[in-house]
Amino acid sequence: METYTAWKALITSGEGVSAWQRFYVYFYQAFIEKDRWQQYLNGVGTTLYVTVMALILGVLLGVMVAVVRTAHDQQRPGHRNPVLGVLNGIFKVYVTVIRGTPMMVQLLIMGFVIFSSSREFSLVGALTLGINSGAYTSEIIRGGLMAVDAGQMEAGRSLGLNYVDTMRFIVIPQAVKSILPALGNEFIVLLKDISLISVIGGQELLYAAKGVVSRTYEAMFPYIGAAVIYLILVMIFTWLLGIFERRLRASDRR
Repeated sequence: METYTAWKALITSGEGVSAWQRFYVYFYQAFIEKDRWQQYLNGVGTTLYVTVMALILGVLLGVMVAVVRTAHDQQRPGHRNPVLGVLNGIFKVYVTVIRGTPMMVQLLIMGFVIFSSSREFSLVGALTLGINSGAYTSEIIRGGLMAVDAGQMEAGRSLGLNYVDTMRFIVIPQAVKSILPALGNEFIVLLKDISLISVIGGQELLYAAKGVVSRTYEAMFPYIGAAVIYLILVMIFTWLLGIFERRLRASDRR
């Protein structure tokens, strides 16, 4: 602490200091002084919480949209269900609008227009990113479902299974193995996009780094620190996803 105080005084006075002294002072004030590392830790906690909430919502929306659109596309000629037709039209508009507008704009609309009176900024961010992720996830899942041979559906129906049970026990388990890498990539993109909720006041990792910058008037270490933490999180989840994929491939060989 004494070393930090002395070297900071030298920098403030404009006297010549070494690169190491500057590095030490800026690092100390960005992470150590006043226990600022706890701000980053709290930011990581919020980031993971919002990511999990958005991921759950995105997967639920994605599965629902994908199943309805796949069921609509796989209807036999002359046997069109009007309810599926309406739902398919609604979901097509949802996917088109969400994929056709920037996530930042969606966050601003949700944060400052639709939920302008709410102070739960992180929950609003989780809801917005979940809705956004659902549109992309639905296309990933729909592509996987459509890639399964149509004979699998016919085989399930010939065994007396209804459409839902055939999808549940036959089609979806086969599709999961092909869509898992793309879903993993969507999860990683979602994790990084959580940083955008800072624009509406979400107190995640980047918000914590901005808070440190506003107090120290030095931006390099807080922002680089946030980037390194994001990189570590992405590497950890990429590693875990790789383990899961290898286990699925091993189960195929058995």
